[in-house]
Amino acid sequence: MAKEILLTGATGFIGSRLAIALQAAGHEVRCATRSVDESRARHPALTWVELDLEKPETLAAALAGCDAAFYLVHGMGPGHGDDYPAHEAASANDFVAAAEVAKLRRIVYLGGVIPRTGASKHLRSREHTGEILRLGATPTIELRAAMIIGAGSASWNMVRDLSRRLPAMLLPRWLLNYSYPIAVEDVIRALIAALDLEEPSSCVYEIPGPERVSHRSMLVRTAAAMGRKSRMISVPVLTPRLSSYWIALVTRTPLALAKELVEGVRHDLDPLGRSLWDRIELRRTPLDDAIKMAIADEDAGAGASLAMTRRLEAIGHRSDPVVRAPA
Repeated sequence: MAKEILLTGATGFIGSRLAIALQAAGHEVRCATRSVDESRARHPALTWVELDLEKPETLAAALAGCDAAFYLVHGMGPGHGDDYPAHEAASANDFVAAAEVAKLRRIVYLGGVIPRTGASKHLRSREHTGEILRLGATPTIELRAAMIIGAGSASWNMVRDLSRRLPAMLLPRWLLNYSYPIAVEDVIRALIAALDLEEPSSCVYEIPGPERVSHRSMLVRTAAAMGRKSRMISVPVLTPRLSSYWIALVTRTPLALAKELVEGVRHDLDPLGRSLWDRIELRRTPLDDAIKMAIADEDAGAGASLAMTRRLEAIGHRSDPVVRAPA
């Protein structure tokens, strides 16, 4: 059934892709932006509404009449400063209050996998944002992903640049840690499925990729997809702080972002809770296929490639997953 949906973060990596799939699924999508005229000029086929979470007074009009909302707001990055967790928490609280007034039926939030110990500031902030949303009156489903593979993802861009630019590579200890990288297309499928998932209350689902791999293996396999061979030189004394400077030097990742990304992978990122794949049937994209698609999309140039757009529209057209009863 078609829904009126508010999509925050619509100009970002996930939001811009999700908008295409949601429209293909027949939903009425309100894409939230701080700059309506600029966004409309870039993407005239989308419906844009003004929303600035630093101006809570813009929330009511953006949410009015909506059935559901995707919360894809992220404070980490250039221009947000070290106190971004406080801004993220304040924005989430304002959104929860406005969603209750608007009588929103559901919020879907995309967070990150939380390690058993030593979560970075970035991941703790993601976790806290999810807690705020889930404690509100509007039923909220939080999805947690590790590295998302796709052209434009910050963590993927770092892996791609390291694999492409270095014939020989220093191997800090954290590159031996493991996670479950996932294709962006599978994340889009999960987000759409969460819209209608029957749950008695707010909850969290993990969305792991199909393989548990080390970050070193990701570099090797990405380099192989580019037709390159990488030599790995083990340097266990290279601390996360030093390696973030190294990453900022040899990739296009800004230093502040590199520090946050490295801190986030100092421990294994294994899913600790329920998996969404236990609730819906989905053949996840094989890791090497996800890597090849991300490389091809970037090689196609700026914006959504034709192949990417077709994949996203196909996801929307097949947006009714086989759902299993909750355990």
